[in-house]
Amino acid sequence: MKQILCFGDSNTYGLIPGSTRRFKWEQRWTGRLEQKLGRDFRMIEEGLCGRTTVFEDALRSGRKGCTYLPVLLETHAPLDGVILMLGTNDCKAVNHASAKVIGKGIEKLILQIRAFSKEIPILLISPILLGETVWKKEFDPEFDTKSVVTARQLKEEYQKIAEQYGCWFLAASEFTLPSNLDLEHLDEVGHQKLADAIYEKGQGFFTYGS
Repeated sequence: MKQILCFGDSNTYGLIPGSTRRFKWEQRWTGRLEQKLGRDFRMIEEGLCGRTTVFEDALRSGRKGCTYLPVLLETHAPLDGVILMLGTNDCKAVNHASAKVIGKGIEKLILQIRAFSKEIPILLISPILLGETVWKKEFDPEFDTKSVVTARQLKEEYQKIAEQYGCWFLAASEFTLPSNLDLEHLDEVGHQKLADAIYEKGQGFFTYGS
């Protein structure tokens, strides 16, 4: 059985838009993808609300991805692949981070994976976009107008990084959008679309080493 670590934020965790609840396993893109791949694959879901690549969260501990990824790589070994989808929370106003700076955070995570094992294939996914007014008080004021622009720039930045490090690449924003309820999270249809896209576009990643 191949084990794939899925390292991400609330859209890997499966947060239901506009709530603090979580979609069921079979509704989340990770569960849907495992079902599509069949019994020879196990998706190890490591999604956490608020997780970033390298930034601390003043209000919630344990959100700095680079602190925990090496531990999780060891915890879940042996691994046959890592799917990496982070960056949305890095766009928050408090981080003052450009797409290039966020890309440096993604590079650090890739290098951590490569330091653990040069043989593990990596599928890098640039996240979905943020809604144009996500920063309004009725949605998520931790973002601002610049956050929306920065999130839009991550696709191009991540694609360059994927090419540089020999990773598979997929842009989630090409296949699905955030829910209208909160303008930042996938709804159930979004999870289905993302699972379908990863399955259809990622066959080389999933068959690597077979």
